[in-house]
This record gives sequence, C-alpha cells and structure tokens, in this order.
Amino acid sequence: MNTNETIDVVLRERRTVARDIDEFTLARPDGVPLPPWEAGAHIDVLLDTGAERQYSLCSDPADVSVYRIAVLREPGGRGGSVRLHELSPGASLSIRLPRNHFPLVRALGYVFVAGGVGITPMPALLSAAARTGRPWRLILTAHSPETAAYATELRSVHGDAVTVHHSGAAGRLDLGALLAGTARGTAVYVCGPAGLIDAVESACAPLPAVDVFTERFVATTTDSADDIPFEVSLANSGLVLTVPPGRSILDIAEEHGVVTVSSCREGTCGTCETSVVSGEIEHRDAILSSQERAEGETMMICVSRGCGARLVLEL
Repeated sequence: MNTNETIDVVLRERRTVARDIDEFTLARPDGVPLPPWEAGAHIDVLLDTGAERQYSLCSDPADVSVYRIAVLREPGGRGGSVRLHELSPGASLSIRLPRNHFPLVRALGYVFVAGGVGITPMPALLSAAARTGRPWRLILTAHSPETAAYATELRSVHGDAVTVHHSGAAGRLDLGALLAGTARGTAVYVCGPAGLIDAVESACAPLPAVDVFTERFVATTTDSADDIPFEVSLANSGLVLTVPPGRSILDIAEEHGVVTVSSCREGTCGTCETSVVSGEIEHRDAILSSQERAEGETMMICVSRGCGARLVLEL
C-alpha cells in the first residue's frame, strides 16, 4: 500500500469527547470501505489552507467503513487544529493513507501511558494488547475529568486495567513509583507531551529488559549551532549536492528539482523517510527506534543530517 497516496473523504460525524477535544468521523463520499490499518497508525490530513497535520486513528481497525481521529483545539498552534474545529459534518477533506510508526510489538506484557490528547492511539492499541492474552495496563493522566478524553469509555470496557490520574487535583504523576518493578520483557508505550515522554523514558531507563516506544507529534528541539556542511549523493537522480548548516537535505534536493514527498518537515510524520545506501547519519527525527537508528537503513531527510563527509541516498 502506497501511504503517500491521497484519498478524498467527508466529515460524517463530529462529537466532543473532552474539553477542547472533538472526535471527527471520516468516510469516503461513496461509502466504499477505507484501506485497512493496524493499531497505532496515524493519517495525514490535508487541509484546504495547504497545511498538513498528523492524527492518530482512534477507532476500531476492524471497522474500515470510517476512520476516527480526535483533535485538540490549540488556538496558539500552527492553525491546523483550529481549522478542523471550524468544519461541520459534510465538509470535504483529503487524507493520506495510514502509516504506522507506533505498532504493537510482541512482548510479555504491556504498559500504556497517555497524557491528555495523547490518548488517541491507545483505544486500538489496548484492544490489540487484550487480544494477545498478555497482561497490560493503561495509565491516563489529564488535568481534570473534563479533559480526560475517552476515560469513561475505556474504564467501562477494560475496568481496573485503566488507571486515570487527574493532575489538577492529585498533583504530578509519580511515574517512578508506578513503573517501578515493571517485569522484564514489558513494552511500555507512551504518547503525550514531551515532558511526559521524557519522564517515562527516565523512569524506565534503569529497568532491565523493558523497552519504551514513543509517539511524538511535536518536533524535538535540536541545536543546529554545531552543524557542518556535508555532501549527499542521490543515487537515483545522479546528483551530488552540498547541504550547508541550517538547511535540510529535503530543502536542497527540492531546490535542484528532485521530486520528493513530505508533510510535517519536522521529523514527526515519516512521510519523507528515505533509504540510505551508505554514510553515517545524525538522526534528529521523533520516529525511528534506537534499533532502527543503529541499523542506519533509512532517515528522515527533513531534519536528519549526515555526520560524515559523504552520504549516499536512494533518491
């Protein structure tokens, strides 16, 4: 399946699931089933403003008559969420097909941690984990009951496997205590604000044989003051280009007429993932796992750079 392909959809339904968070149900105009997807996947939504935004699918993968996403309205953001919250049922949109950088891996058990709107990929992941028969639990933190999207629904389905923490009343979540003693072979999934993700990674760092999987839709901060120029050879195009400090491979390739597909340009969506033939990579994306980075087979050319003199890409 070509995940860069776009399809037209309509907004069939819209409902509020928490304060400032609305759920949008998308379907094909003709009712034809949508392409299949697996838990953890997200879609790119192409807005009429020219913006593209990434949102986790929070519906049931078994029901491909619709896709559902939940969007936090952020007036101080880049405008994508505000535009979506202006739409009414019947509005037309284009989306890219689902891609998955947050799939459920095989593990002896699972812990899911979600903060605020970071709950969106979790309903599908929880159902997938439950089907494995392995132990799992969800820790959902939100400021208040009014901001805890899907909390009531998830508790009604999964019962005590779901812990809901309201930080406005109970204070900051003690992740060290909650994750202490996590069994070997557990996969910990976390989605939410950068501070929460960092805290989960820190809490799990001393735990033996516990792997952390993250999903970020906010760009990580990178200091480019120490950038050095490097040469990139494009194997398919036959071009050899120089990438200066402060510029991306994607920018330079486009300036030289190389057609590439991209979306976020911040290393958070995976649209520009490119195969690497040779060379050392300084990975700056928020997608690839530590193992994938070590293998060095692909990179996100919108943010990642070469850290040697020459990089060869299949581009």
